[in-house]
Amino acid sequence: MAWKIATWGSWVLSTALLATPLAQAKDWTTVNIATEGSYEPWNLTLPGGKISGFEPELMEVLCERLKLKCNLVVQNWDGMIASLNAGKFDMLMDAIVITDDRKKVIAFSIPYARTPASFVSTDAKLLPGTPGAANEITLGTDEQQIGQAVAGLREALKGKTIGIASGTIYTAFIDAHFKDVATIREYNASADAVLDLQAGRIDAVFDDTTFLDALKAKPENANLAYTGPQIGGPIWGDGEALAFRQQDADLKALFDGALKQALADGTVKKLSEKWFKLDLTPKG
Repeated sequence: MAWKIATWGSWVLSTALLATPLAQAKDWTTVNIATEGSYEPWNLTLPGGKISGFEPELMEVLCERLKLKCNLVVQNWDGMIASLNAGKFDMLMDAIVITDDRKKVIAFSIPYARTPASFVSTDAKLLPGTPGAANEITLGTDEQQIGQAVAGLREALKGKTIGIASGTIYTAFIDAHFKDVATIREYNASADAVLDLQAGRIDAVFDDTTFLDALKAKPENANLAYTGPQIGGPIWGDGEALAFRQQDADLKALFDGALKQALADGTVKKLSEKWFKLDLTPKG
């Protein structure tokens, strides 16, 4: 798979470093980090190739504090976890939600954000009820509670086509509760699902509200609207975090320490408010 390589500031990526055997990277003077570069405002690619957003700016702070040279590699979300475990890079930074299933194959840092999700469509009345945050429901992991909460949504989405990024925490939710009543179309990237929504190929997209907020703010997406309730709570796991190979406990410990400092001194809150216009730092 071809990789698009991006740099910012003094973070310079060389092909030679990417080819360095994993065993030689265990001194952790250099760390290669994969991100989509297209999941705005978590991470995005600016004109000229610079990677920006909430996570890249946070990572720059963390790496400066840890005295590490951090190279950012742009990689499609689909297959990112498998590539991490294959040793193609050392960490993942892509709004990755902590879940029990993912804990079986990768390790997570402490969380640095927690966010809800929602449906977006070109038809605000596609789903019943007041749309978005004004009608937020909190769901846990009890299947009976979830089933009751989504009953009206299932009815409204019968025969419709839902777009979803492949392999996300939201994919499993959509498959489990809507696959028998709607057509589910999976995409390598969330942005691709929105393009098909605009082209009329699908009826709705389900994704993180921070990503959808950023898309809806663009003039070309002014016709997009939230539809149905905003969904938050433990159903989405413990929050977004950095991901590591399970055997790299030392690297995880380094970033856990730096994240704890950045949370305690308000750095994460400041960056969250800059990029999301609200404080998404985990509470409790």
